[in-house]
Amino acid sequence: MKDTLVFGASLKTNRYSNLAVNRLLDHKIKTEAFGLREGKIRETQIKTNLSDFQNIHTITLYIGPARQPEYIDKILQLNPKRVIFNPGTENPEFFALLQKEGVEAVEACTLVLLATGQY
Repeated sequence: MKDTLVFGASLKTNRYSNLAVNRLLDHKIKTEAFGLREGKIRETQIKTNLSDFQNIHTITLYIGPARQPEYIDKILQLNPKRVIFNPGTENPEFFALLQKEGVEAVEACTLVLLATGQY
């Protein structure tokens, strides 16, 4: 399975990003996490430095459009094959930029994709 980066991971168990990390791990998908605060969700370390990540296939976004601009260049530097815009993270400009760069951009819910076997 391809490596996935949960972008905007939270240690708070009531956050969808936290649930996504857990569900990805449940599905035996190699999961990395980037967030504002370091910590652990099961065996996945939340890192605060994007340069710590390599060979990421999919980035699943859990940061809103207002915060995305500061990360766009860094996300592109990670050279993902796919970026999932979860509900609340939709950003038409970023979506179009990713497609222009040859990255598959998808507006979907990671949790639903996993639950329905479409991930």
